[in-house]
Amino acid sequence: MDYMSLFWVFLVIYALFLPWWARKRLDLQRLSLMRRLERKRGSRVITLIHRQEAISFLGLPLARYIDVDDSEEVLRAIRSTPPDTPIDIILHTPGGLVLAAEQIALALCRHPGKVTVFVPHYAMSGGTMIALAADEIVMDPHAVLGPVDPQVGQYPAASIVKVLEQKPLSEVDDTTLILADVARKALAQVKAFLGEILEGRMDPAKAEELADILSSGHWTHDYPITVDRLRKLGLETSTDMPPEIYALMDLYPQPAGRRPSVEYVPSSRS
Repeated sequence: MDYMSLFWVFLVIYALFLPWWARKRLDLQRLSLMRRLERKRGSRVITLIHRQEAISFLGLPLARYIDVDDSEEVLRAIRSTPPDTPIDIILHTPGGLVLAAEQIALALCRHPGKVTVFVPHYAMSGGTMIALAADEIVMDPHAVLGPVDPQVGQYPAASIVKVLEQKPLSEVDDTTLILADVARKALAQVKAFLGEILEGRMDPAKAEELADILSSGHWTHDYPITVDRLRKLGLETSTDMPPEIYALMDLYPQPAGRRPSVEYVPSSRS
């Protein structure tokens, strides 16, 4: 084999090895930081972080959401945690499947040890449902949660029901009537579930009021619920975010190869 052939073989091996090593190095950094946080807080740290990822070959953006694979992994982590060990779960998600979010929320509710949810940026929809299952919610001062009103297809369930209130039944087609029936059931189910996970964590009347506000379509589905608004709704929320959480989020970068839309010169602090 001549030198040119060796060069190309080396180049191919290098091109295949480098991305693997970069990913492996990032995974090791994440685990190291999670272990440091566990030692500091005496807890079990679980992350549920959804970043937009890229398909490796084409580089196309691929959005990530809470799915049943996530719930299976989180349930396995909770099950393997000793009953008296606190759980810290780091949430960064746009939401996802109601089934998966409810499974995770119920498992957290039933864990005997203290459960703390950390929201460094946002936990919308199903992410909010999971956050409400915690004994303590810690958010960045600018982080947000969101409504958990169910969606039927591409429409909010509350809006589908609203159609029947504004039009005579004779003017409503069969498909809309069927969707409205599903929507009513979805609204009732989510409200009942929220009441279940909030029970014992706050005053019953406040819990029912909060469950209704979050699930009944009071706001649009993407409405940002800030720390101040959560407190006004009666939900105790801390802003004492450990610096390790921010450092961990830095280890979940957006897909490589994209031009950053936000750039700045990091300030040096003595």
